[in-house]
Amino acid sequence: MANQTSPRHVAIIMDGNGRWAEMRGRPRLLGHRAGAKRVREIVEACPDLGVEYLTIFAFSTENWKRTQEEVSGLMRLFRTYIRKEAQDLLRRGVRVRFIGDRLRLDAQLRRLMDELEALTAHNTRVNLTIALNYGGRDEVARATKRLARDVADGKLDPEGISDETLPRYLDTCVLPDPDLVIRTSGEARISNFLLWQSAYAEYEFVDTLWPDFTEACFREIMGRFGARDRRFGGIKSA
Repeated sequence: MANQTSPRHVAIIMDGNGRWAEMRGRPRLLGHRAGAKRVREIVEACPDLGVEYLTIFAFSTENWKRTQEEVSGLMRLFRTYIRKEAQDLLRRGVRVRFIGDRLRLDAQLRRLMDELEALTAHNTRVNLTIALNYGGRDEVARATKRLARDVADGKLDPEGISDETLPRYLDTCVLPDPDLVIRTSGEARISNFLLWQSAYAEYEFVDTLWPDFTEACFREIMGRFGARDRRFGGIKSA
């Protein structure tokens, strides 16, 4: 398998917002606001780097365990981000999709998500996917339920199910699998993010906290990716 110069699809676990704020003696929500601003810079850098798809982990199914103050603040931040960035995303040719279980999100936020997806549906310059109330195990469980219903309804032959079947039921069914997953803040775990899709992704764990993750950091990682030999279970390239 020949090397790819650039990853087509990059997924990012944007970790370290709260710690960034606490290190400055400020409320954790200030760090989340700083992190939201950083997203714009990374999205803008994608076309020049050959990245067609960017998926960011904004809020996990486990994040509901945080304090009510922080969760409520994050939900306000998501609503504000959509309202503030919608027209700019449209002008810059960014198509936005959301993945995750929307049922637990408030009705106003769900409406804004639907509107942003519809507004940017014809954009093609960058595909930005935002994982909101997302968990890899939860996604697979929801996909399995849909698959099971199709079997029960006679729409799917169980004998014909293969490892190519389940992806059609995942939230990411219209996306290519990620080539590269980046996690910031020095933590070296995948935190229930894109479990099925990342089976053959390359990983980068960096110490930088997300609000400090600049375009220069992104470019440096892209350069390292180009030197990797992606074999997908095969032998080393000549």
